[in-house]
Amino acid sequence: MSFESSIPESVLVPFAPGSVWLAGSGPGDPGLLTLLALQGLRQADVIVHDALVAERIMALASPSARLEFAGKRGGRPSAHQDDITNRLIELAKEGHRVLRLKGGDPFVFGRGGEEAQALAAHGIPFRIVPGITSGIAGPAYAGIPATHRDTNQAVILATGHSLGGGPDWRALAATKAPLILYMGWKALPTIAAELMAGGLSADTPVGVVTEATTANQKSLVTSLGTCVADLAASGLEPPAIIVIGEMVRLRPALDWLPGQMALQNARENNG
Repeated sequence: MSFESSIPESVLVPFAPGSVWLAGSGPGDPGLLTLLALQGLRQADVIVHDALVAERIMALASPSARLEFAGKRGGRPSAHQDDITNRLIELAKEGHRVLRLKGGDPFVFGRGGEEAQALAAHGIPFRIVPGITSGIAGPAYAGIPATHRDTNQAVILATGHSLGGGPDWRALAATKAPLILYMGWKALPTIAAELMAGGLSADTPVGVVTEATTANQKSLVTSLGTCVADLAASGLEPPAIIVIGEMVRLRPALDWLPGQMALQNARENNG
C-alpha cells in the first residue's frame, strides 16, 4: 500500500516542486508526528534536517529523498543560520520539493519564522507544518501537565539561550506563573538565582526531562534552591526541558510512562 492510499485524500495537500515546507518533527517519538509532516517525509526531494530530529523519524523518509544535515548544537561545529536559509532558497529555485525538518515546532524557538521571512522575500512558496513542541510533550511524558486547574491557569514558555541576554527572570518570577524552559541547562545557575531574587521560593518544585519522549528519556524532580547542585550530581545531560512550578508536584500520581513500558515489554516477551 502506498503512503497516499493509506491516508484519507482529504488530509493530503499539494507539495509542489519549487516550494518549501517548514515542518516540525515533534519531540522524538515518531508516533507524535503529524500526518502532514509524514507526507513531507515521504514526498520531499530534499530534506534539510536538524540535529534534534530523531533517527527513527528520519527512517520514515522516502528512499529517494536526499538528506542534508543542518544541525546546530551548542559547543560543537554547527551550520550557520544564513547558510541554511540560503540553501533552502537555492534548492527551491532548482525546482525541488524541500522539507525543512526541525525538532519540535518550527515556530517555537525553532527560528522557523526567520526562514519563512527569507523565503517570502525571495518569492518562494512555503507551508508551515506545526509540530508538537517539546516544552509541552516532554513534561507530559514525564507526568507533568503544562496546566492543571488546581495549580495554574497560565504557563510561560521561555528560552534560557537567546540574543540580548535572555528574558527578565525577576519580572517573570513576579507573574507567579510556572515556567517551561527550553535550552536552559547552561544558564540554570543564573536563572534560578534571578527567579529567587524575584520572589520565587527556594522550595518551588523543579522538574527536568532529558531526551523527552525517546527510549532514553530520564527525569529529575528537585527544587529551585537545590536544582543546580542536584542536576550536576545526577549524571543527566542535555537536551532537556526544565519545568518550574507547582504542577511538578503532580508527577507521582501522573507518571504514566513506566507502566506503559512495562506493558509493552510484557507483550514483547510473550511473543
